[in-house]
Amino acid sequence: MTSPTLPTENTAWGFWGTMGEQAEAAWPVAFAAIQQATGAEAEAVRAFLDGRHGRHFADGVQDAMHAGAGITEAIAATTARRMGWRINRRTARETGLPAGRPYLSGFVLDAGIAAEAAAA
Repeated sequence: MTSPTLPTENTAWGFWGTMGEQAEAAWPVAFAAIQQATGAEAEAVRAFLDGRHGRHFADGVQDAMHAGAGITEAIAATTARRMGWRINRRTARETGLPAGRPYLSGFVLDAGIAAEAAAA
């Protein structure tokens, strides 16, 4: 599933705010990588990147960049790492997300549901 990259709605926080001066270059790369990995709708990807978990995702990207990776490589590594993590039973109880689901896809889905509910 490929759809247009939606612009951020939160330049002060989330992924964009954490990436700072690299945000403009990193946003479309992260958006595409997350959407491809999770199969999520564009609105869910934007909601994820604009929120708390997007900030944490950006932290992972910046860690990889500080270790010498370029933006694209850092985003790919962070995406792969978070797709490899699984939602454990405790997180499942706290969030309602299914245990065993990839962390990234679970939290992108969760962000999309929350954004849709807030818009209703």
